[in-house]
Amino acid sequence: MSTIDLGITTRLQSDFDTAVARTREALAEVGFGVLTEIDMAATLKAKLDVDVAPYLILGACNPPLAHAAVGANAQIGLLLPCNVVVRADEAEAGTVVVEAMNPDLMVQVTGDPAVEQVAAEATEKLRAAIAALG
Repeated sequence: MSTIDLGITTRLQSDFDTAVARTREALAEVGFGVLTEIDMAATLKAKLDVDVAPYLILGACNPPLAHAAVGANAQIGLLLPCNVVVRADEAEAGTVVVEAMNPDLMVQVTGDPAVEQVAAEATEKLRAAIAALG
């Protein structure tokens, strides 16, 4: 079984809030909205009293692609929305890592050829959004 990259990644020389705003804008430019937002740093602090570097998970969704994916395989909703992580790089001050979930994972996990076209289009759009940041 071949391995697949989990994410589409770029590194930004930026403060965290600016990186988050730029990521939201880049996603919107390719038709993705943010449905959910999980502030891992705040959650871990509140639940475990642990301090971690800023780490935000954005649940990004492109409605036409989500509709097509669920139409091809109703269980694909288990893999939606596409997560996009914005996290401070603790090893390199002033650097923020932005990673989008690789939609090709949907194809590998399901083995469903009907999902391939949707995943390919989602991958193209997410790659464009991540590339626009760099």
